[in-house]
Amino acid sequence: MRRLVRALSALAVAAGVGLLLVVAHQVWGSDVAADRTQDRVADELREEWSAPGAPAEPAPGGAFAFLHVPRLGEGWARAVVEGVDPEQLEAGPGHYPGTAQPGAVGNFAVAGHRVGEGSPFLDLDAMRPGDAMVVETASAWHVYRVTTTTVVAPTETWVVAPTPGGPPDGPATGAFLTLTTCHPEFSDRQRLVVHGELEATVAKADDPDGPAALAA
Repeated sequence: MRRLVRALSALAVAAGVGLLLVVAHQVWGSDVAADRTQDRVADELREEWSAPGAPAEPAPGGAFAFLHVPRLGEGWARAVVEGVDPEQLEAGPGHYPGTAQPGAVGNFAVAGHRVGEGSPFLDLDAMRPGDAMVVETASAWHVYRVTTTTVVAPTETWVVAPTPGGPPDGPATGAFLTLTTCHPEFSDRQRLVVHGELEATVAKADDPDGPAALAA
């Protein structure tokens, strides 16, 4: 009996280690692939901006802006793509269709993976009120400041309403930025949500290197 118990315990430990290795490989593998895709769409967007003429409207999965968040690391930036379907979020943080554009009145809402697929929002729980979130477009820098962070159920769609906390079809009372990701890590049981409000918009013609908030 003792030998049987020891054998079963050893098998359980081996199975647990094997499962951890599989999960780690899947996360690491998806991160590597997603990082390559993010680099590609970011390069394509920079090239598009450097070409003459107005940028084209982004197709689903196409990048159209950069999100800079100093709190998440020095030089932290990700190209934001259009759409929040799984295949679109493989390329980077995605803009919720139907929500506002960067700098506009309304709620510019963005989703991103917490773990895997590049893990862009892995450390989103480090955000604090007053932190800068800078959205770069072809012609401007839009500086938002964090107002609140909260954890909600996935059904709480008010977080991406035109005015966060208001009705889905209600009026916008300002210009907002919302970031959403899964919570806790390795689970989609809840959503971690960061809300911010627009502080300033700076034209690239006036400040090509970006506002001081990029280092804030």
